[in-house]
Amino acid sequence: MKIRRVSANNRKKAFEIRTYKRAYDFPYALTDPRPVPDDTVERVYVDDELGREGFTYVLASGKEGSVHIDSVLEYNRDPSYMADLALYKLTLEARKRMDSSHLSKREVMRRLGTSASQLYRLLDPTNNRKSIRQLVSLLAVLGYEVEMDVARSSTSRVCEPDVSEAPPGPGGRRNAK
Repeated sequence: MKIRRVSANNRKKAFEIRTYKRAYDFPYALTDPRPVPDDTVERVYVDDELGREGFTYVLASGKEGSVHIDSVLEYNRDPSYMADLALYKLTLEARKRMDSSHLSKREVMRRLGTSASQLYRLLDPTNNRKSIRQLVSLLAVLGYEVEMDVARSSTSRVCEPDVSEAPPGPGGRRNAK
């Protein structure tokens, strides 16, 4: 994902990043070197050397740091990025299990009913056009089960309704307790 614009917001103590899809914030506290009141951000720009997938900032002291878009997406828990990250982790696990398997690649292909090129695409961590279903099938052929765990993230910023309040009654009015 390419960055279109980046700016420093000293009041919010965060960088504001704009991509073609949406805007994100990234706090100063997560950067190294960290901007502080005595050493503020003098300049920030989208870095062409990072393929416009990152930005670089320069502090008043002359120190500079860079942040890649992946760090911004992970901090903001971008749904698309988090899905790709889960697929990537499952792919790495499948590669590791495939390397330690007693089955030959030809036997795995036969059991999956697929071609060699498809097996190599499944094992390619840079390919995000595969499905979790395909990876679960591969792991099943190798003799492994995949268990999924859904848990509230410790960094979740999703607002939940206050369940202590009574729901609105007819006409949108709250019921008396």
